[in-house]
Amino acid sequence: MRMTATGMLILMAGIFLLSGQYLDTHPAWGFVHAFAEAAMVGGLADWFAVTALFRHPLGIPIPHTAIIPENKDRIADTMAGFLRENFLTAPVVARRMRDMNLARGIGNYLADPNAEATSRVRAGAGELLVEVLESLDPDRLGGQVKAGLAAQLERMKVAPLLGQMLSAMVADDRHRPLVDSAIRWAGLVVEDNEDLIRTMIHERANALLRFTGLDERLASSVLDGLYRLLAEVLVDPNHPLRQKVEEGLSELARNLREDPELQARVEGMKNELLANPALGDWWQGVWERMRAGLIDMLKGGGSAALSGQVGDSLAEMGKALRDDARLQTQVNRFARRTAVGIATRYGGQIVQLVSETVKRWDSETVTSRIESAVGRDLQFIRINGTLVGGLVGVTLHLLGQLLV
Repeated sequence: MRMTATGMLILMAGIFLLSGQYLDTHPAWGFVHAFAEAAMVGGLADWFAVTALFRHPLGIPIPHTAIIPENKDRIADTMAGFLRENFLTAPVVARRMRDMNLARGIGNYLADPNAEATSRVRAGAGELLVEVLESLDPDRLGGQVKAGLAAQLERMKVAPLLGQMLSAMVADDRHRPLVDSAIRWAGLVVEDNEDLIRTMIHERANALLRFTGLDERLASSVLDGLYRLLAEVLVDPNHPLRQKVEEGLSELARNLREDPELQARVEGMKNELLANPALGDWWQGVWERMRAGLIDMLKGGGSAALSGQVGDSLAEMGKALRDDARLQTQVNRFARRTAVGIATRYGGQIVQLVSETVKRWDSETVTSRIESAVGRDLQFIRINGTLVGGLVGVTLHLLGQLLV
């Protein structure tokens, strides 16, 4: 575009010189001469104006030229202030986010497994994830995660939480499968330890019972009674023993929520467990196995592993975001609050980063980047200035002819 605008200026200069030689031959040459003359003036004026924005015209340090390089710091501060006042304020961010259905857009993006862009994202995500996992220091990261979990657990009151969970389970009858499993487990324990139970009964029976052999019958009766009791409790949901168990669970849940002494004991047990080095070693091993297993999976299957497992999970999540209006509302509300919070807390730091970045650029970098962004349109100014100047010249020449 710069060559086009300069070429037009040179063309007007050639027409001006050529038409000046034929002014006496025909009146029309006067209009051509006036057009070319005024077009040169307009083109030169706009060339000077456009060039003066970025550099000194012809290298001559004329005052008020090279405006952008000379005022680089002021432009950076003005740009930062403009961003802060018009984009990174809480009302503006909230208004823009309120008009966006970000959750549905993300859902549509993730739910389409055949989209080329999504496939590239999934394939690239696998390679990126492998590089990140391999670059992490396992001991340091595992220690950081362990310390973070320990800090969160130390602040968390476990007893009331357990009480609420247990109360909810009892209220919704979700405890019954657990009670059934405990009864079956008790039956297996008795079955696996029949010999031990018989031996205990034999040892505690008196000599008369052992002499008459009644101790063996007593042991069999005890075992049969245990099996029968467990079977009755298992098949009868209204069995008194089961009701006693449920009453005990309800009482335990209430004490966990309300009894300070029990809460203190639970907190003490929690702190002892967290302070146990064996727990830290266990977590370190779990983290390292998770990391190594994920690396092996991604390396072994490449992008297909991510596409087949993580990718399917992403697609399912995308469908939920795309189709569930309530979930969209929750996600959009969370995203809006997050964006507003970031703008409120860190808006000043963001615009300061913009300002300091521009200030660190040298004058040539600032000039080249701004000129590459808007230079094409500025060359249109030169072209328009040449054409408009020519039309003004023709108009003035016509008025001069009419008034003479």
